[in-house]
This record gives sequence, structure tokens and C-alpha cells, in this order.
Amino acid sequence: MTRVLILGGTAEARDLAAWLSDVPGVHAVSSLAGRVTDPRLPAGDVRVGGFGGPAGLAAWLREHRIDRLVDATHPFAERMSASAAEASALAGVPLLALRRPGWREEDGDDWRRVPSLREAAAALPGGARAFLTTGRSGIPVFAARTDVWFLARSVDPPEAPVPSNVRVLLSRGPYTVDGERALIREHRLDVLVTKDSGGTMTRAKLTAARAYRLPVIMVDRPRPPGGVETTGDVAAAARWAQG
Repeated sequence: MTRVLILGGTAEARDLAAWLSDVPGVHAVSSLAGRVTDPRLPAGDVRVGGFGGPAGLAAWLREHRIDRLVDATHPFAERMSASAAEASALAGVPLLALRRPGWREEDGDDWRRVPSLREAAAALPGGARAFLTTGRSGIPVFAARTDVWFLARSVDPPEAPVPSNVRVLLSRGPYTVDGERALIREHRLDVLVTKDSGGTMTRAKLTAARAYRLPVIMVDRPRPPGGVETTGDVAAAARWAQG
């Protein structure tokens, strides 16, 4: 029996879990951080919660005799990816990072790439009406720009109190281009702020921004840990996981 631990609740993690659930001789366990109130659960066994840092994860890998570790966390889950790399080395368990490709500009796009949320907030023009899609944890960074109004979309509510210049829209993808265009019109939005998450679940906002010639402030991904084998293909990750 080949035992596989899949870290993350991304669409790629769920696809990998579903793929491996049909493979004889493979037992996959998916690990979710537990930060989302009602997560989409993958196929097979699931654990929820942290490990207590790299040492805790390494101990869990040894205790459960894990043969393969797949880091399929969100591209911006920098701390978890670093922990996975360290735990892999401590426990001697091979590690593969499964990462969806980032987005690329197309004709008609007006993107400004920045390295952090703080620089994204600083790049906003005064008086803007911004569509903020960087997640609930980053809202306080942007709310400090009291000269900007924000429509902030997130899956779960941010911590209270919500500043008066922020309107929160609770929603979960996938989204449609028509729906995103309707939001832009309804709220008179004139700039989009997002992370380079990649994938198809939330790409529609970029298409809608292009249609209305909205500038996009794009936060670049953090650098992955060095020396970790990486793929963007679920099928390749499934083959690797089987050993």
C-alpha cells in the first residue's frame, strides 16, 4: 500500500484525491487547514487542522507511514509550503508541489504587477472604487486607504469591525463573465485588485475587467521553496504519487 498525504483544499487537490481514490494499492489522505467554514471536501479520507509546524508535520508523516507528500495548497500559502519542504526533509518523505499555472496578460489587458498586498494598496489611485479579491485576511491592509471605496469579495466574513469604506460580498466561485460584468456596472468599479492565483474558477473577473478596460493590480506569487519538484498537471502528480 502506498500512502499519500495531500496538503490543501484547492481544486487541484480535490482532483488529485479523486484520481487516487480509484487507484488500487494507494491510500490518500487530504489535509485541510480548517480556515474555511464550509469547505468542499475531497474524495477519500480527510483531516482538518494544523500539524504544529514542520516538526509536527514530520512526526505525523512518520507516525502514519506516509510514502509520498503532495503540496497542493494555494499558490499564496507560503508558510505551509515552507513547512512542507522542511517536514519532507526531516521525515525523509519525497515531496511534490502541485501548482496551477499563473495567469498571463492578453491583448487589451492593463495590468500592474506588485510584490505584496501593501504595495497593491499603495498603487491604488485616490478616489477609486476598487474590486478587491485578495481574500478576507488582507482587507485591513487596504481599508487603511480611506480615500478608496472597496467591494471586497471573500468566501467567509472578515473579522469585525468592517471599516465603513469596505462593502463585503460573501461568495464562492466559480464565477461567470456576465456575473462579473454585472458587479462592475452595479458598483461602478474602476479598478480590480487580485492575486495571481491562476486557474479557471476566478478567471472571469479578468475577462470582465478587460471588457470594461479596468486596470488590474496583480499581486505576484511568493517564491516557492527551493529544490522542490513542481508540476501543474494533476495527471502527472497522480503518476508521481503512485511511486
